[in-house]
Amino acid sequence: MEAPSLRDDGVAPHLRRYALFGHPLTGSRSPRIHALFGEQRGIGLHYELIEAQAADLADTLAQFEREGGLGANITTPVKSAVVPLCHELAPRAQRSGVVNVLQRLEGGGWRGDNTDGEGFINDLCRRKEQDIRARRTLLLGAGGAVAGILPLLLDGGVGEVVIAARRPERADALALRMGEPGRVHSVYWNDLAEHGLFDLVVNGTSAGKHGQAIDLPMRLLSPRAIAYDLNYGEFASGFLGWARGAGAIEAFDGLGMLVDQAAVSFALWHGVEPDADAVYDTLRAGA
Repeated sequence: MEAPSLRDDGVAPHLRRYALFGHPLTGSRSPRIHALFGEQRGIGLHYELIEAQAADLADTLAQFEREGGLGANITTPVKSAVVPLCHELAPRAQRSGVVNVLQRLEGGGWRGDNTDGEGFINDLCRRKEQDIRARRTLLLGAGGAVAGILPLLLDGGVGEVVIAARRPERADALALRMGEPGRVHSVYWNDLAEHGLFDLVVNGTSAGKHGQAIDLPMRLLSPRAIAYDLNYGEFASGFLGWARGAGAIEAFDGLGMLVDQAAVSFALWHGVEPDADAVYDTLRAGA
């Protein structure tokens, strides 16, 4: 049988083309996840990693569109920078102010959406069977991932939400964006020990990715506290170690969120839902 011809970029022309934009992308599991989803549903696709910063995102994304790109995921540090490049925004992207998935529009251009919150809730509440209702919640960091999950946390019924970030102006802006000053507010990182105990602590900082220790007081967790790191694998080890030492009854990394937000993206692109649990089990087993 004759091998399929390749485009100039080396991609077989019958494959649907998708990508992850951001920086750094070394070690990303997204190509593997989408390849497994495609195998499940009999969909031929090519999913690549495209390094991009805010300064070159517009040009890089335009080139991807010219080359036939049909959809993309967006990660750090360009989840906010991509927003003005979208021709349409889904309501949940408008609410969070960040985009992590793009769909190609029929007439050209992109529709921006955000699947982080749905992926987070699917993993924590469905797969991990945790009840978040009325939990006093601490969010560490105020970047794109935290902004993406915050609206879904509020909709899911958490109690008071406190945001602390190394750049306090970002925490202030995110709290203000939610429009619930009696329920969502920001505090200074160095003052965390003065703000009582929390039932849910979510780490959205990049400290683990940069090899930095997570600097947190040991007395932050209530007796029923759970902890969740939006990072996964070795990048989450420092925070999860702190959480267990501080008394968390459960401590999770973000691998499940990664898979579940990707599953929502896949369904948006292809009109069919993949088996996210099967892929999660495969990755957790190290396959």
